[in-house]
Amino acid sequence: MKNPLFIWIIKLVAVVILLQTLYFKFTGAEESVYIFSTLGIEPFGRIGSGVVELIASILILIPRTTLLGAIIGAGTMAGALLSHLLILGIEVKNDGGTLFILAIITFLCCLVLIYNQKERIPELLKFRI
Repeated sequence: MKNPLFIWIIKLVAVVILLQTLYFKFTGAEESVYIFSTLGIEPFGRIGSGVVELIASILILIPRTTLLGAIIGAGTMAGALLSHLLILGIEVKNDGGTLFILAIITFLCCLVLIYNQKERIPELLKFRI
């Protein structure tokens, strides 16, 4: 898994999915508003998760901060997956499960990135400014 091309493809898949959903969150698309209303956190949850996903995307693309971005992305996607499994259901507003599948793909990409940089985890824990 140390192939740089493979890692960049994984990064780009995660980032493209994360950034693609931002448009819907930031413009208040009907499906996004429905999801976050159902979760009881509209509009702050929708905008807040969008900001977190934007930050994660930027961090994933910067080699020095990829690990931190992947951890943030994996955490955000874990929340999305749990929301789907426990509250929303896999299919939301007849989307055929597309959002759930995209969350799984992004979560797995972030896990691959975390695994790829697992030797840097102790360094991340030494919080330096």
